[in-house]
Amino acid sequence: MADSLLLLKRVPSRHTWLRARKARPQLILSRRPRRRLRNLRWRSRRRLRRRLLQAQAAGGDWLQGGCLVSGAAALQRLKTSVRRRASSPEPAEDPIPSGPTILPIPPVRPAGPGRAVLLLPLGQGFTFSGICRVTCLYGQVQVFGFTISQGQPAQNVFSTYTHSRLTINAVHYSVHEKSKKEMKREARVLLRPYLNQDDRYCLMSSFSPLCSIVLLERLKTSTVNFIISHPGLSYIFVQEVRTFQINSEYFALRSVGIRREKKKTGLRLTESAFAAMEELVSISSEEVDSCPVILVCGCQDIGKSTFNRYLINQLLNSICCVDYLECDLGQTEFTPPGCISLLNITEPVLGPPFTHQRTPQKMVYYGKTSCKNNFENYIEVIKYVFSSYKREAPLIINTMGWVADQGLLLLIDLIRLLSPSHVVQFNSDRSKHMPDLTPDFVDDMDGLYTRRKSRVRNRGFHLPEFAESLEFADEEKESPVMSTGYKLMFVKSEFVTGKTPRNRESHNRVLRELAVLGYLSQLQPPVPKPLRALHGLTPYQVPFNAVALRIIHADVAPTHILYAVNASWVGLCKILDDVRGYASGPILLAQSPICDCVGFGICRGIDMEKRLYHILTPVPPEELRHVNCLLVGAVSIPQCVLKSQRGLEGTIPYVTTDYNFKLPGASEKIGARESGATYKEKGHPKAKFYRKTY
Repeated sequence: MADSLLLLKRVPSRHTWLRARKARPQLILSRRPRRRLRNLRWRSRRRLRRRLLQAQAAGGDWLQGGCLVSGAAALQRLKTSVRRRASSPEPAEDPIPSGPTILPIPPVRPAGPGRAVLLLPLGQGFTFSGICRVTCLYGQVQVFGFTISQGQPAQNVFSTYTHSRLTINAVHYSVHEKSKKEMKREARVLLRPYLNQDDRYCLMSSFSPLCSIVLLERLKTSTVNFIISHPGLSYIFVQEVRTFQINSEYFALRSVGIRREKKKTGLRLTESAFAAMEELVSISSEEVDSCPVILVCGCQDIGKSTFNRYLINQLLNSICCVDYLECDLGQTEFTPPGCISLLNITEPVLGPPFTHQRTPQKMVYYGKTSCKNNFENYIEVIKYVFSSYKREAPLIINTMGWVADQGLLLLIDLIRLLSPSHVVQFNSDRSKHMPDLTPDFVDDMDGLYTRRKSRVRNRGFHLPEFAESLEFADEEKESPVMSTGYKLMFVKSEFVTGKTPRNRESHNRVLRELAVLGYLSQLQPPVPKPLRALHGLTPYQVPFNAVALRIIHADVAPTHILYAVNASWVGLCKILDDVRGYASGPILLAQSPICDCVGFGICRGIDMEKRLYHILTPVPPEELRHVNCLLVGAVSIPQCVLKSQRGLEGTIPYVTTDYNFKLPGASEKIGARESGATYKEKGHPKAKFYRKTY
């Protein structure tokens, strides 16, 4: 018997092969592929075996009688078997799948220059990097928590390399008793203006019920163009990565200006974060008489800002607006750094802070990125800004990441003063231990300026006056300790960040400079007009006796004030005092005022002969009429603005290579910067002074 089998294997007759071909299953090799299989190396055979195992998992039977099949034959036969299965009824004994089948994402189809069409089956997501304009043509998708439905306006999405990549997810939507044929016909009609017949056919071959179709368009904004015009900053939005998968999808996405990324690089939130957001959205949508006040706290780089953006987008799905109180001086969300502000958000937040700089409802320029050594002024500014909250929309309060030692006591003061209804506390295994901020813990703990209930004593300021200004109840006015009755919600964070204790400060400095550049981009004309260099824009001329001056972050001698103001980032503020009536200037303030800030600008130069400040700012003229104070803080102009502007010729103003580092205080901040070109230190008496700029 063994000899006969061996003889049959050695010298097979044609009649024997014909009988075997009729009896063999669909995926058995023919004679020519078997000859090719003998010539394959062991690595190629292992690769082929892996592909065929995948085909078997998909429903094909490729292993019969010890024979392997080729990849091309397996895929072709697999398609044939799938078609036959679809046409033939399923046997009754087959098990019913327990859950819905998640279909793969078909390739992206080009839809003309700078446009592409993406079909997303239900439950699938498309993670990408870059910037684009997203329009939902059919179905419903969700980006960063914000839902984009069919017929809604397109949204600008910024998936940058400084933050986690964003994902376009297909979500469930209601269908009013439509068959698959009707839904397919409707989607085909919507695709006609964008795809040709062949691309429509290929895309619709992957159509399934409850899938969504998205149009991706190339996005150009003045903010993006202005930021990438500076050398070294173009990598933020687009990075050229060597890839070996160059196909039609690669070119389609490249024309849009995005790249497909791995799912693991996308934004990931924990179940506790989603549960907390679901409860907060439900409370905000149901409550009519009062709006929840949500305070978010936790240590640095734990995901508070990401949670706030996602929560804002989730709330905007059900309500028209959300109020936002910014208390983090170093990493502000909607304004340049060093500000405490109150904003009314009506549009989704689909990018990092430097892509959505907005005008606040009320803002105070604190002038520093940290409140250390000046806690009382920090509390007073928050009280002043919070007094403008009208309780007409839910309020989200963002706090600092400093939650140790005095930072924890300051956080307890904020909880007592702002009286939140919900406190969201972030915890992580990677961060330092933070005590649970339960209401009992806060009531039994002394803050910096507030005392626990057993030791009611006011040490910093008059809390009863604060209570009267916020119109609290009479029983709350009698005690300087505010009520801390709130619900504490814990969020377990698994937020992955590239920051380390060694590079955290430099990384944060880059983000702060990007926020300043995002604000300065408002000076640029809208697309498609070309960019204009800052040194080519016409500044405002402000007389010395029209505004008062104050250096917030340092004590500067009156004779050196103008040296500190020149080439500085200045806050344009309104004070109650009338500064008019002075014959000459400059007018100096003895104390830092707590006043409204309408915007920011750059003091391009100072004309000593005409006694004028040259201010470059995007603030409209109708707002500038009310400005009577210039505040200078520790926030500086980005180095790229001074060094890398286009069109500069000759000596660059405010930049010198001849600097004496031996002077007291000269190397405290400048010494760590790059050598070869040193910038004027604010307030330094020996810094070179330029009367005219650029």
